[in-house]
Order: sequence, then C-alpha cells, then structure tokens
Amino acid sequence: MSYKNLYSKHICHRLTIFGLGTFLLMLPLSLPAQNSREADDEIVVTDKEGHEESIQLPEALSHDVDSLMNLYMSKKYLVEDNDCQMKDINPVYEKEVYVDRLSRIPSIIELPYNDVVQKFIDRYSGKLRHSVSFMLGASNFYMPIFEEALEAYQLPLELKYLPVIESALNPTAVSRVGATGLWQFMLGTGKMYGLEVNSLVDERRDPIKSSYAAAHYLKDLYNIFGDWSLVIAAYNCGPETINKAIRRSNGSKDYWQIYPYLPKETRGYVPAFIAANYIMNYYCEHNICPLTTRLPAKTDTVMINSNVHFEQIAAVVGMEKEQLRALNPRYRRDVIPGYTSPCYLRLPQSMVAQYLDHEQEINQYKTDSLLNKRIEVEVNDKAPAYVVKKGSHVRSRSVTVRPGQTLSEIARRNGTTVAKLKRLNGLKGTNIRAGKKLRVR
Repeated sequence: MSYKNLYSKHICHRLTIFGLGTFLLMLPLSLPAQNSREADDEIVVTDKEGHEESIQLPEALSHDVDSLMNLYMSKKYLVEDNDCQMKDINPVYEKEVYVDRLSRIPSIIELPYNDVVQKFIDRYSGKLRHSVSFMLGASNFYMPIFEEALEAYQLPLELKYLPVIESALNPTAVSRVGATGLWQFMLGTGKMYGLEVNSLVDERRDPIKSSYAAAHYLKDLYNIFGDWSLVIAAYNCGPETINKAIRRSNGSKDYWQIYPYLPKETRGYVPAFIAANYIMNYYCEHNICPLTTRLPAKTDTVMINSNVHFEQIAAVVGMEKEQLRALNPRYRRDVIPGYTSPCYLRLPQSMVAQYLDHEQEINQYKTDSLLNKRIEVEVNDKAPAYVVKKGSHVRSRSVTVRPGQTLSEIARRNGTTVAKLKRLNGLKGTNIRAGKKLRVR
C-alpha cells in the first residue's frame, strides 16, 4: 500500500472566522447547545409546527473515541499535535454561513442545508469533535485508497466520506447486525460483490478489496436510482426499502419527499453524510485539529502457499503480532490459509526480504501447536474389554441376515462395529448372503 498521497497537514489557529462579510459569533462553550432530551444515539428535530421527531444516529456516530485510539494504527502513528491551538470552543455561525460553505464544496452530489443537517453538523462539531480529530488523522491512511476505488468506477469522490458515518474509519468495526469493515458490508452483500468470508478470512475487513467492492455496489445502485441521495440512502437500508418508500410517496424520487417513509436511521443517514462532508472540509472553522500522522513504513506483499500463523512470522522475523493484524485485517484468527489457495501477506517493505530468507524456518516454527488441525486420523475400532463379575456369564447373540442387509446396517442396529462383526464371524470381506447367521456379540 502506498501512502505517498498523504494529505497535507492542517493546523488550526483561527479562532474567528469571517464569512459573508459578517463577524461570526463564537460562544465559549465546550460543546454546542444540545436538546436536553437527546440521547447519545439520537438527535431530536422540531418541525415548523413544533412537533418533535427523534432520529436514530448511524451507529458509528456513537463510537467511543478511546476505542478508536486503541487501534494499532492509531497508537503507532497518530498523536496529538502540540503545536495546534485546539480549543474546546465550538463557534456558532448564522444559518447563511453553513448554507454558503456547503455550496462551496466541489461536489457532484447535492449537499443541501436544512435543520436536520444542522443537527448533525452540531453533533460532529460538538460531542464528536475528538472523534473528528481521530478521523482526520486516520484519513491519511484510508482516503487515498477510497479515492482510487471510486475513481476506478468513475464515481463522485465525495463518497469517500461514507466510511466516516459507516465505521468511523475503523477497519475492524462490526455493527449490531453484523455489518463489518470500513464500508460495513453485510455478509450476503459482501459475497455478492466478490468478498471472501469464511472462518479464517473476512475480506470485508480488507481496506483495498472492500473499497473496490463498495465502489462497484454504489455504481450498481446509481444505475438503479439515478440519484445520489437515493443511492446513499439505499447503501444504508437496501434498495428494496427505498423502492417501498418511493411507492408510499406516490412515486416521488426525491429523498426529502420520501423521508417520512424511511426507517429512522436512514432518515438521518443522508443528513449525516452531508454533515460529514461539511466537517471534513470545515473542521478548522470549528477549532478541531487533526491528530498528527506519522507516515507508516511502505509496505509490500508476498504470496503464501501454505498455512501460516502470525505467531510464527512474529517470532522468526521479530515483528509484533499487532502490526501483522493491522496490516492484514482480513485474517480473522491470525491464520493465513495459503494451503487452501494462495493468499497474500502484507509486510513492511523492509521485512519482505527477511521473510523470504526465513520462510522455511517460519513454516517449521511450532507447527504442531499452532497449526494442529489433523489431516488424517485412525479410528479406534477395538471393542472395550468387559469385566465379567464372578458368578455371572455373558451370552452370545446371533442374527439372521435379511435380503439386502449390509454389515454396516447390522452393526448399527446392534450397537457394534463392522470390524468386530468380521472378527467374531471370521469374515475377510464385507459380502454376506441372506439367511446366514452372524454373531453380534
């Protein structure tokens, strides 16, 4: 993976912003004003008639930033920028400023403003501001990958912010319903778009493969709906749900018209996408500073044709297992199943030669304990010895073979084995004739 397209580092020192020729009010609050009835997983919107509506937040918007910072890539390569004058003060602007800023984002996708979008902007710039700092730093790892995949399918590049609301840029994220990875693929959809998922491998967690699969899926959704807001909504809840909402709204294909007929989370999904585009472009204006990114070592891949455990690699070439997991999140249980079919292993470029020089040693290291899945076993077909108590005796028992019966069937019916039947009756083969008597004990 190449990180040569590292995003430029931004340092936010601005504490006052001028827009539309107006000085903009800044409130000295650590968070924006929030509705006291809002839970951590919802926002509350009041319509023109004063009615309140609770909108469920996309799951990633409730992720704990501490858990994100415990990811290997975060601990290794993301640090707070001590030079950045980050203040827990979130400026509040006039509505016209948000409208103007959204209109200035170079986007094919419609990014309109309304009260619901404002609520999500407030959430990102307030409660989630430290998560935004993380995501701005982590974007250096992932945005170039997203952009390349979207460009390959000739899709709008602003779709690169979908994983911000899908996974908070956590490649190993798993939702309540089992959606997995940066792009939160469900199992069936992932397999439909060529992502391998089995007990050892889950390509939904592979940043590159899942990004190309997501781009392909988004392209197919656009071919169905021809409208990017509907595509984004369908990515969240599925095309069938969008089609039902369209029918219930008398055929309207305007997202904001079918809005009341959508599931609660999907109602917030497009506004969250618009707000994500806003905050990833205008974070500086809200005194949010990206975590500083130290450039990871360049990486390369080697092909593996045998089963290999991460512990074997780590012990022989002197790598951390956590680093191997971070570079190869597709492997679910630290095992590369190269014997099934050739698999690739991503390593720091400086470690590739060392791996190849020690490949045989790696394959032999603790193989019996780490890769102990037996290929062939012998069955113990010896009948247990019975202890006959003094004064008792065991009677032999025979059956008559019926037409069409086999030794296997007779053994099963009488709680014994074919081998024992052959031994009791002096049989060399398994052919038996009807009418013959066989000892079964």
